[in-house]
Amino acid sequence: MNSIMQAALNFPQNREEGDMLVRLRDQLTNLGVNAELRDNNTALMVHKREAGMPVWVFVGFGGAYYSWQSAEQRHPTADPEGAAKLLAEYIAR
Repeated sequence: MNSIMQAALNFPQNREEGDMLVRLRDQLTNLGVNAELRDNNTALMVHKREAGMPVWVFVGFGGAYYSWQSAEQRHPTADPEGAAKLLAEYIAR
């Protein structure tokens, strides 16, 4: 199987994960947190309010969790509002 066919097989999962990140970004925006989708919606870059490195958020564990800080922090994707609140607290530190 060539690389184009392999990529096409993964597209539905990547789209679902992208949609999860869009929902999280929308919840973060509602909280006044600056977040932007990156890399074809495969990552979310969350900016801190003060100077510092942004936090990168990914969907991992088979689509079950939002994860950040090298997957040491995570929250179920079924609860984007709760994940947004945790991320807002995390970047405020």
